[in-house]
Amino acid sequence: MPRTALLVSTALFAALLSPTAVRAAADPAPTPVDRFEGEVPFASQPAEGIFTWGSDADDPPALRLADRADAPEGERVLTGDYDISGWGGFTHDYAATGPAHDWSAHQGIRFWWQGHGDGRRIAFEIKDGGAHGEASELWTTSFTDDFTGWKRIEIPFADFRYRTDYQPVGGIDHVLGLTQMWGYAVTLPTGAGGDFAMDGVELYGRADQSLRASVTTDAAVYPVAEGGAATVRVTLATTGAAPVDEPVTVTYGTADGTAEPGRDYTPVTGTLTFPAGTPSGTSRTVRIPTLRDRAAEAAETIPLTLTVTGAKAPAETPQVVIDAHGLPYLNSKLPVKRRVADLLSRMSLAEKAGQMTQAERGALTAPGDIAAYDLGSLLSGGGSTPTPNTPEAWAKMIDAFQLRTRATRFQIPLIYGVDAVHGHNNLVGATVMPHNIGIGATRDPQLAHRTGEVTAAEVRATGVPWDFAPCLCVTRDERWGRSYESFGEDPALVESMETVIQGLQGAPDGRDLKDDDKVLATAKHFVGDGGTTYGSSTTGSYTIDQGVTEVTRKQLEAVHLAPYREAVDRGVGTVMPSYSSLDIAGDGQGPVKMHARADMINGVLKGRMGFDGFVISDWAAIDQLPGDYASDVRTSVNAGLDMIMVPYAYQDFTRTLTDEVTAGRIAERRIDDAVSRILTQKIRLGLFERPYADTSGAADIGSAAHRAVARRAAAESQVLLKNSGGLLPLKKTQKVYVAGSNADDIGNQTGGWTVTWQGASGNTTPGTTILEGIRRTGAPVTYSKDASAPLTGYDVGVVVVGETPYAEGVGDVGNGNDLELSPADRAAVDRVCAAMKCAVLIVSGRPQLIGDRLGPIDALVASWLPGTEGDGVADVLYGRRPFTGRLPVTWPRSEAQLPINVGDPVYDPQYPYGWGLTTLTKTPGGGLAALYRLADAAGRAHTAQAGRSAVEQARRIVERRIADRITAASAKPFAEADHLLLTGRYARAVRKLIEAYRAG
Repeated sequence: MPRTALLVSTALFAALLSPTAVRAAADPAPTPVDRFEGEVPFASQPAEGIFTWGSDADDPPALRLADRADAPEGERVLTGDYDISGWGGFTHDYAATGPAHDWSAHQGIRFWWQGHGDGRRIAFEIKDGGAHGEASELWTTSFTDDFTGWKRIEIPFADFRYRTDYQPVGGIDHVLGLTQMWGYAVTLPTGAGGDFAMDGVELYGRADQSLRASVTTDAAVYPVAEGGAATVRVTLATTGAAPVDEPVTVTYGTADGTAEPGRDYTPVTGTLTFPAGTPSGTSRTVRIPTLRDRAAEAAETIPLTLTVTGAKAPAETPQVVIDAHGLPYLNSKLPVKRRVADLLSRMSLAEKAGQMTQAERGALTAPGDIAAYDLGSLLSGGGSTPTPNTPEAWAKMIDAFQLRTRATRFQIPLIYGVDAVHGHNNLVGATVMPHNIGIGATRDPQLAHRTGEVTAAEVRATGVPWDFAPCLCVTRDERWGRSYESFGEDPALVESMETVIQGLQGAPDGRDLKDDDKVLATAKHFVGDGGTTYGSSTTGSYTIDQGVTEVTRKQLEAVHLAPYREAVDRGVGTVMPSYSSLDIAGDGQGPVKMHARADMINGVLKGRMGFDGFVISDWAAIDQLPGDYASDVRTSVNAGLDMIMVPYAYQDFTRTLTDEVTAGRIAERRIDDAVSRILTQKIRLGLFERPYADTSGAADIGSAAHRAVARRAAAESQVLLKNSGGLLPLKKTQKVYVAGSNADDIGNQTGGWTVTWQGASGNTTPGTTILEGIRRTGAPVTYSKDASAPLTGYDVGVVVVGETPYAEGVGDVGNGNDLELSPADRAAVDRVCAAMKCAVLIVSGRPQLIGDRLGPIDALVASWLPGTEGDGVADVLYGRRPFTGRLPVTWPRSEAQLPINVGDPVYDPQYPYGWGLTTLTKTPGGGLAALYRLADAAGRAHTAQAGRSAVEQARRIVERRIADRITAASAKPFAEADHLLLTGRYARAVRKLIEAYRAG
């Protein structure tokens, strides 16, 4: 007998003997999804087909349809091989052009799987609603390969859960409707490679009412003031909003919690009935009264059990919580220190450990874990956003997390953090500023302050009180993929831009943090991350990021620590250590990861500098420390870390931390110090009084006023490197030919850390591209991205070229990146500049090598990553604003020169640090005589403004002289003059400029 027939016969015989045979007879016939006999091709959208995917080129599995004698159904099975390091799997999507399928008549989906008994988990996903299979809601579950040979895996639809970590769309209805299904996907295990075989995917069974009907409550936690009453709303919901066919009953009753019945509340019991025919959305309420006494108390809980018949019950038991009251730490009139001391004295070790724990919001096993583990903080990593990605959804999401803290004894609020490194860059529609490298080019501390204010206002309006910014690294090698996160290569420049801290936080003493437009700032990455040695990284394929910083003690103090002294003086609330290692010459330690350097965190930062905020680790950074996990926790906490970012390991971390303290390997006083620092900032932020989002400023997110600040920042960040014949500014009457890959790409223009971690090319967020900005001037414009359109008849060409987005070590030179323009960009420059006068704009996070192309280019502009406001670039191109930007880093002639920085003994760049032609005013005349007069004026200047004015005039004289013939002899003193200007040594700066003039 053929195996298929045997299986069918066996199944039929078993069914006849089964006590459920009568019910099963009424089940609809199974509906095939995949037989793998060749009826569904290997293809992808918009056609119907089976296709693979993965995190990189090696991760998609290799699929084939194989003839198998042991096939459970038919002659063929789907089989494949895989070896996945990131993530990978395969999908069957229905045709996007055809109607979706209706699976609602069935109980679930099943298929045959050939097991290996290796205990690995395989994720199975179905696609519900939306436009097509790649724009649908994803619902997921998994099964374990704990068997050998063929086994039929049956998965009821009730087992699927909405994916909270990733959705390809902005949310549809978060309901598994089953009436518009687009297919399924399988995610294969990572780690060791393997093979799989699958057959006979089909829908089975008869849907029961509990699958399409559910009972929900309007919240999981119901805080109530002592003596008040909580009202729990119980709602019946059905798929497709159809009335229920059968009655639904809900029996309820208060149960044992930490509150005492009769003393703290009046117990209630009863039954709610939803008769057959009840419409979806119908609600009933249960009222639970609490009782008042005169005692000060911690919060107390009252669970309300719900037993549901005829529908799916709520996922968790709702809890009424009588708010904590009368305790000193809740009294906002008391000094912060007294409130902190009172609360700390009441907390258990487990509660303290929870406060030191930060988890990624998408990694929560269950929302209730916030209370179960007394978590102190959540974060959104790059790209970890709510669906839809709107201000309202952010606030709603964070408030829902915050509500969970109400179910803890002391109701300590969460502090939620994001990387808003150039505006609220995680939020679609936010105002995206130039990256820090562009802000450094502005040389405008007041503007840096204003960008911080706009960022803080937009971040806080979405319910986020904490920003992992600013980055105070001093970038010393442009091969580093984080170069654009730095204000520049000179610590004096970085220090001057730290006005952004006051923009974010307000007053240095923290008194403004409670305001609805301020956030807690983070100085990162302590210390030396910008000085890592090329080739020293041991993280994956990174070449320099997270590597080793090799310095003398003097270099460490002068270059890398200086910005942190300034940040501490400015009252920065938190500091984040670097992933990198520090190797200080002569200290005998060799390279040591910064997260383990107690001498730097406890000794220098907290001790010598007097930092009184708290130290937050970087993303899973303690995992990079040598030793086992207990050692990682012990070493990092004893080194001075106060809160540990453990995105996916919060359960392991809290358990390990408490074990280490219990064993005496971490002192309780170290824990108390850490928690005191954390609680202090939470109180300063006003979170105890106002834990929920204040969205009163949400209307200003992406507003014209905020975008005006970003537009000004974009304009001031533009650095005019070359301007032969005064080509710029352009005239509106000139016919302009625009070309280049970055002329009309908002994603490239905003760079990494925009909506997602790495950023992306294309239309990622609302804004104005450089091309659109040029067109808005009213000038006659023709655009040809690749410069393939005819090139005759134009007065001037504008070619916008540069980089595509990247972040961190992914952007390291040598990790698939270099500093050269792409072949397409080089071709566009060559074509346009050979045909007409041309201006080349370089949109990038770091200098790009121009080489022998510089000659034919009439005007060259370093545009950096200007953010969403391309109008700002057009403003300087057309003279609405003058070019005033200056290089925040040295522009090299070749990659072989790197690293190259101001102050180097050998210094021969293409353009020196501080270079930037201006179209502000006419250059003063007088040559050397004028320079000597300016040196004298700078020496006699009684104000900083007068001193800076003298240096600025001298700069313009020198730039005019050496613009076409920059040499090592002129570049070195010119760059040093800019450093002297930043440090207030005006007369010496002019004397250096005289030296540059003479060399030219």
